[in-house]
Amino acid sequence: MSHTLGIRQAQKQKTRQALLDAALGLLEDQSLSSLGLREVTRAVGVAPTAFYRHFRSIADLGVALVEEALGSLHAMIRTTVTTAESSDERIARAVDLIARHVDGYPAHVRFIARERHGGVQPVREAIRDQLGRFAEEVRTELAKDPAAEGWSEDDLLMLSHLYVDQMLITGSLFLEAHEAQESGKAPAGERERVVRLATRQMRLISIGRHHWLDS
Repeated sequence: MSHTLGIRQAQKQKTRQALLDAALGLLEDQSLSSLGLREVTRAVGVAPTAFYRHFRSIADLGVALVEEALGSLHAMIRTTVTTAESSDERIARAVDLIARHVDGYPAHVRFIARERHGGVQPVREAIRDQLGRFAEEVRTELAKDPAAEGWSEDDLLMLSHLYVDQMLITGSLFLEAHEAQESGKAPAGERERVVRLATRQMRLISIGRHHWLDS
């Protein structure tokens, strides 16, 4: 009996993942607010009623996509602010991590970039909550750094949000370069240009951080 339940559970999870993958593919060319339930189930080859065994609505599916896209990144975000290395080394590693993530998951990055300010409120809120968690985790790591001595909790959180926002901007820049490369329209050296720009932008935040208390 337990073996049968295990098979059913595995099949249910397989169908759920197929719905997520199909939706992500369909969202390459449209926003979540325009995505239809029947569109998704047709792409998977299941009846529309099967959708409700996994998600309450398209918005609920979108929230699950947010978790899939961002939920696994918390360790990576914390890594970018570790105090184990110099500032320049941390920045170089952060830019490289973001570039590799965009290369590996461009559809997820595109989904977050589009839906962060999109028309589906539960999805916007889910993205905002995930980014808030990132900022809190970054603040925890920054507080361990001797350079944080004298900083208030509010200022550390403000700095954390700056880092998180900059990582999102960097992800968008790499996504644009990735798409241009895929279409054959990328100028020569475009990726290297993005690396240099992202590095300079993060370095500017780092310099400001070390002089914040000068006054």
